[in-house]
Amino acid sequence: MENRACLVLENGMTFAGKAFGAAEDVTGEVVFTTAMTGYLETLTDPSYYGQMVVQTFPLIGNYGMIASDFESQKPHMRAYIVRDWCQEPSNFRCEGDLDTFLKAQDIPGLYGIDTRALTRVVREHGVMNGRLIHGDFWPDAAMLKEIGNYRVVDAVRSVSGHRARPSAWKRPDALHVALWDFGAKANIQRELEKRGCEVAVFPYDATAEEILRLRPDGLMLSNGPGDPAENTGIIEQLRLLCAEQLPTFGICLGHQLLALSQGAQTEKMKYGHRGANQPVRETATGRVFITSQNHGYAVKADTLPEQAAESWINANDGTCEGVAYRNMPAFSVQFHPEAAAGPLDTGFLFDRFVRLMKGGNTYAVK
Repeated sequence: MENRACLVLENGMTFAGKAFGAAEDVTGEVVFTTAMTGYLETLTDPSYYGQMVVQTFPLIGNYGMIASDFESQKPHMRAYIVRDWCQEPSNFRCEGDLDTFLKAQDIPGLYGIDTRALTRVVREHGVMNGRLIHGDFWPDAAMLKEIGNYRVVDAVRSVSGHRARPSAWKRPDALHVALWDFGAKANIQRELEKRGCEVAVFPYDATAEEILRLRPDGLMLSNGPGDPAENTGIIEQLRLLCAEQLPTFGICLGHQLLALSQGAQTEKMKYGHRGANQPVRETATGRVFITSQNHGYAVKADTLPEQAAESWINANDGTCEGVAYRNMPAFSVQFHPEAAAGPLDTGFLFDRFVRLMKGGNTYAVK
């Protein structure tokens, strides 16, 4: 039986549709992604912690659920909102359908609404909170205030968790990379291992001393959710690591945290960049690449210190998409080079990181 449900935004707008997935009422930050493929990666990206994700592509779930394509062990989003979901997926790798997966993961879903209209509201107003409610409902002032008061907090701690610290390397002849996990997508580690690196994963609350004790050849700063400035402890430890001149590569949240550790500032964007079609321009070459992105905060380029320079710029809105540092062997990007947005995408940045660990130079910036 199709159950009625609705999405109530903090401004009072209501989108009535039908429920699937888990039968739970939840509140979260409503964001949209323009990706036309890759819903498996979207569902399992830890960077969506605390958020209700709207897919702008109208049909989701047509190739089912495939665990080997997941970016983490489980989803961290609050709810999943689509125009329509495929009830009979067709793919030789399919291991189940979307509805069954969401039920098993306690993630509620909403479908049958005009996702184009909802996206336009978020795009014009900016990111806002919402509540997914099962059954018929009309919001009152008290509920709207409660929805508006929702905040995403303790995001990195919630997705990174605690794990045993690595204590030794197994392959002495390999390049050794310490991956600092703030909510890392699995493909970051796969891309490093594909290039012959041995990866040791450290949780969010690792200290500089713990990481340096393992004597890594390089430091990988992962993506993750939430407000980067909230992570004051990580920023302080990262500042200590930077002083050791350890070759460093930051992605997404890692890019923001690295900038914060050097004295720059970040800001919350109106509705962020989420999708697989974001154009970025490399300042050194002028070349434009189409990238995959998922972030709601950006580094304020005019706050970068003298020893840092913008290496990538968003071709749509001019926001900072990358930084190269002159005072240490480090660089970072806001987008996701591990996400394979196309056959000639930015995966070559992992090769640059490998060269940096081998003693080469980072690329020049203008």
